Amino acid sequence: MPKSETIPIPGATRSSGGGPSRRQARRHKEGHHTNGDASPSSRLRQHWTRTRVLLLNATFEPLTALPLRRAIVMLVCGKAEVVHGHPSGMVLHSASATVPLPSVIRLNNYVRVPYRAKVPLTRAALMHRDGYRCAYCGGRAETIDHIVPKSRGGKHSWLNCVASCARCNHRKADRLLSELGWSLRVEPVAPRGPHWRLLAEVEHAAPEWRLYLGSVA
Repeated sequence: MPKSETIPIPGATRSSGGGPSRRQARRHKEGHHTNGDASPSSRLRQHWTRTRVLLLNATFEPLTALPLRRAIVMLVCGKAEVVHGHPSGMVLHSASATVPLPSVIRLNNYVRVPYRAKVPLTRAALMHRDGYRCAYCGGRAETIDHIVPKSRGGKHSWLNCVASCARCNHRKADRLLSELGWSLRVEPVAPRGPHWRLLAEVEHAAPEWRLYLGSVA
């Protein structure tokens, strides 16, 4: 297990004397660390801007993926609880609270969410649907391709878009599959279900999210 690390919550406390000098503060801002390693604060800033947190309803139904800052606020205000901590094992603290860096949190009170049947077509959702595999050769997908090119009347829809590797995307260009003698490995379909709406927001789901998202993650 990773070693727990306690780090102040940014903006939660204010120093009162005995703080770093202006030179030390300037060196910290510029990223100069004498030991050559990233400081706890810099590591936290990376998590603060990049990390998404899975929010579950009180019934453990997945709702959405939150920015880390929003998740921390909900925990500190008592609106949610941590279900799974972040693999880094970091712990945040303020004058009144100690919070483990979360990966999955759950609402303390149930909220009713209106059902929305249509899943938005995003790069993240399409890559999840196609398993990050090229629809033409089966290689690692890197981009999205329109089966019928937009220049030839193709629509930007679930049924006309597939994941593609850069090589196949370049070779196909604005031609039709019949003109190349190509075929699709799997016929594209429009995904359905609340889990897919959530996956449309995130490129990569954390391993612990799969307990709640199922095989689609």
